[in-house]
Amino acid sequence: MRKVFVLLLSVLVVSGLASPVSAAERTLLHEGLGAYPRLIRLEHGGPLSDGRILAAMTSKDANGHYTPIYESTDEGSSFSRVGTVRDPAGAEGMCCGTLYELPERVGRMRAGTLLWAASYRQQGGDDRQIGIRVWASRDMGRTWSFLAEPVRSHNYDGVWEPEFTVDAGGTLWMHYADETEAPRYAQVLNRVASVDGTNWGTKQRTMAIPPDRVRPGMPIVRRLPDGRYYFAYEICNYGDRFCDPYFKISPDGANFGDPAAPGTRVQAANGKHFQHAQTISLFPGGPTGTRILMVGQIYVDRNGKKLPGNGRTLLANDHLGSGDWYEVPAPVHVNDPYDNWCPNYSSTLLPVDDGQNVLQVAADYTGGVCKAYFGKGPAG
Repeated sequence: MRKVFVLLLSVLVVSGLASPVSAAERTLLHEGLGAYPRLIRLEHGGPLSDGRILAAMTSKDANGHYTPIYESTDEGSSFSRVGTVRDPAGAEGMCCGTLYELPERVGRMRAGTLLWAASYRQQGGDDRQIGIRVWASRDMGRTWSFLAEPVRSHNYDGVWEPEFTVDAGGTLWMHYADETEAPRYAQVLNRVASVDGTNWGTKQRTMAIPPDRVRPGMPIVRRLPDGRYYFAYEICNYGDRFCDPYFKISPDGANFGDPAAPGTRVQAANGKHFQHAQTISLFPGGPTGTRILMVGQIYVDRNGKKLPGNGRTLLANDHLGSGDWYEVPAPVHVNDPYDNWCPNYSSTLLPVDDGQNVLQVAADYTGGVCKAYFGKGPAG
């Protein structure tokens, strides 16, 4: 997460950056600003909720930044607005949020409880202290209550991109990117733990790679069917690459190995790869029974040159990340994404139609405004 993203996120109209809307595959999700989208399927709340799909994003109105919550009951063919997360701190900025459903009881929060977290107060001035704040919903996203602020920067630098998971022992973790340890590290990945969602422990190191300019960030965690945890992230300014996707596999969701070890880099044949803002989702398929689909912001060749499929390509892997990945058409076409906080930045994927299709939400400029679009297509 670079500071330029934070500065630009509050700008709704950006002259000269707009891209024309031309992809027929996509449908507008939200009328206003729509950035950093997230999708989840409800699976743990019981028969009245399970199977519904929820979408969330960063938006803004006259009262500040907020999060609209949308619901689909027809496998992502359509969405309707069902709720809003509006933190008072959103008046001073908000970005890079996450949406998560508890798979089991944590403290007094039953399975099926929804958690939302985002970074707040980045527009708070020279003495700002950015915090990641957590909200909970017990009614499928209709209403929300504040839980806690697990981390807050002790200086001007930021804490970004929260991601929740529950480990094999039932502990709730929040992973995040942390800039506050500069100048030793430009950015690291840290995590904090909780047994109730309200009280959180001290931060623990997940990844920190020398030299000081290297920036691991944007963590994504998914529990594999065999009980292990797939940990995805980007590493910027590392070697000869810009911001490549990497991964590790944790045996229990609590331990991630040597923080200085970069893990395995993700790329397709001939070195084709994504630059920046990767996310992943698990699908059925392949010899292991699990197919991993990845979306990233910019699709390039081994030398960093944009490919014709930039903004129109996903990558898939049927061996839990091992070996080369292969290309799958993206259902939402984004017009020539580039290094900017909006177009195809941290798009989101979800299996639909029994895993046969992939639902995608991605942001793109329309008339100078960053907006969120959805669409679905074959998963492989």
